[in-house]
Amino acid sequence: MEHVQTTPEQPITVAVERRVDADHQAEALAWVQTGTSLASRMPGYLGSGWVRADASSSLWYTLYRFADAGSLAAWESSAERHWWLRSGEEFVQDARVERRTGIEGWFDVPASRVLEEEGSGRAVPPRWKQAVSIWLGFFPTNLVFTLLVSLLPAWGGVPLALRVLITTVVLTPVMTYLVLPLVTARLRPWLERQRP
Repeated sequence: MEHVQTTPEQPITVAVERRVDADHQAEALAWVQTGTSLASRMPGYLGSGWVRADASSSLWYTLYRFADAGSLAAWESSAERHWWLRSGEEFVQDARVERRTGIEGWFDVPASRVLEEEGSGRAVPPRWKQAVSIWLGFFPTNLVFTLLVSLLPAWGGVPLALRVLITTVVLTPVMTYLVLPLVTARLRPWLERQRP
């Protein structure tokens, strides 16, 4: 397991590549959802998500994020997590685990490609590319949401702070689980392109 130097205040994203037994796909799906549910109850939990390369792939990629090193350590040493990991031992095997601080964790190359291109010197995209990627996802998502809720007659009477709260509560998981992974996948060649 790779470790990075962090200060207690930095959020940490953990990326896990797991190999799943092809005969236990349904159990693995329930297992992943159980792990997410358990982690979400821990203090400092900021979110998680998982993807597969395609429907036939045995490699599953999971990301989870905690507010700081202390809250991540509490999750990783918890009895709930140890029970959860043991319950999947028959059909799930960890292949690679990486940790990142900051927003860069969402922009990492999938672990299988990191393994194939080890030593290639591939770097995390520069901050300006990350900002552009986030904006390209956030602008249309926010625009569609704003247009939809503006059709509600009562929306105009909702206090501004409450409107912002509702908007961020709805859009944060949409961005985290759906939009940002989609945008970064589509922009991957551009995000990975290095200056000569």
